[in-house]
Amino acid sequence: MAPMPDWGTLPRMLRDQAEHHPDAVVVADGGTRVTMSGLRTAAAEIARGLIALDVGPGDRVAMWGLNSAYWVLHAFGIWDAGAVIVPLSSRYKGIEAAQLIEKTGAKVVVTGAGPTATPLADLLPPLPGLRHPSELRALGTRVSARESEERALATRPEDLCEIMSTSGTTGTPKGVMLDHAQILRGYWDWSEIVTLNERDRYPVIAPFSHGFGLNAGLIACVLRRATMVPIPIFTPDALMSLISSERITVLAGPPTLFHRLLDELDRGSWDVSSLRVAICGAAAVPSALINRLVERVGLERMINAYGLMEGTVVSMTRAGDPIVVIANTTGRAVPGIEVKVVDDDGKQVPPGARGEILQRGYGVMRGYWDDPARTAEVVDADGWLHTGDVGVLDEFGNLAIVDRKKELYIVNGFNVSPAEVESLLLREGSLAQAAVVGVPDPVTGEAGVAYVVPRPGVSPEPDALLAWAREKMSNYKVPKRIVVVDALPTNVNGKVDKLALRARAATE
Repeated sequence: MAPMPDWGTLPRMLRDQAEHHPDAVVVADGGTRVTMSGLRTAAAEIARGLIALDVGPGDRVAMWGLNSAYWVLHAFGIWDAGAVIVPLSSRYKGIEAAQLIEKTGAKVVVTGAGPTATPLADLLPPLPGLRHPSELRALGTRVSARESEERALATRPEDLCEIMSTSGTTGTPKGVMLDHAQILRGYWDWSEIVTLNERDRYPVIAPFSHGFGLNAGLIACVLRRATMVPIPIFTPDALMSLISSERITVLAGPPTLFHRLLDELDRGSWDVSSLRVAICGAAAVPSALINRLVERVGLERMINAYGLMEGTVVSMTRAGDPIVVIANTTGRAVPGIEVKVVDDDGKQVPPGARGEILQRGYGVMRGYWDDPARTAEVVDADGWLHTGDVGVLDEFGNLAIVDRKKELYIVNGFNVSPAEVESLLLREGSLAQAAVVGVPDPVTGEAGVAYVVPRPGVSPEPDALLAWAREKMSNYKVPKRIVVVDALPTNVNGKVDKLALRARAATE
């Protein structure tokens, strides 16, 4: 592995890149091109605006909007101000965004273009003290360039740079705390294995509010001077046109993305010869898919990887790995990370045996924001992160993900917490109980099915409940089906029997 320069923090990394490679184009967003020096200048101006709003070192600033050059500039502006970015999904509705803003104590929310014409400010309930600046650069004229530069350079490697929302099993999202040093190292190594470089053109499809989009997209591109192409809303045909017109070289996404790419190739005469690397983060990638991509597209590399917000990058396949390893495993632990698989008693199991995946090393989060009790539940006294994922290590150290110990399910790459969806459904008002389970889905990977018990004297209609959910929830959280029942099954302990519900959902 090539050693990472001694940057320490994101602001210092940006300054070094701008000094030595000022004209490198780091963002291509339609007709907008942002060079490294342009990014550095804009970030400093935005930081001055935040300082004018009394944002201090370590303060939280929420960021909302679709992937865009605007998002990139303001993210680095937040870090230049010594603040911590709290990304808000552009799919969030008012209740969801307010929960995370209040939980982290964000003082300012920066909003870019959203998926509809409705601005976030109109969706949020009243939040005392929260500021919605319209133009940070204009505000920044009140603050000297020297003051903002001192603020940026005062940021330390151990300072938090982001608090990422991740679904949990308690019904409320958790804020994962990550610092500058671990993000820089994790995604320097990730991009080294991916072979991301200054000649690459990389469309970032995952939202910047998602850990992959922000860290393995936005930050990785600046680290390696690759040109990122922010994708605000993904459509397969637009992607094919983009690959051809922008000569895209690196593509990352779930297996469904690559199936769509091949389907589009079969339907049209697209030129995708520029593609050289494909990155997939999935428990398993069909070997037939890898073979088709190599043969039809001419890929140099197909890479599979495993990571989670609490642990950043855990394992990746490497150059020279046979297709069977890429298809069936997520490769070996990245440098600086230890992985082991344990049984229910915490004892390490032999190669080939199933158990919970534990991870230790620099990539493990600093903890959940303002929640030491829940942090202690997943990070033990020896520093091992208990991932909740069930896996198998082979004799060569390749890690296969085979199940999830937790109840989370994944819709189009987004973790969904059944407890969170249940708590949101109960806000509708006509329900006494709600239980959500994840089931396999041929389009989205998994989907939610909600079983709901109405309040006495109320007869809710499933279609009306679904319409309410679509209005109030991010689309990936909306259950595919809602089933009204008289009662929920329970086990001997009196808890809702999710196993019975999953079995029922599978047969319906």
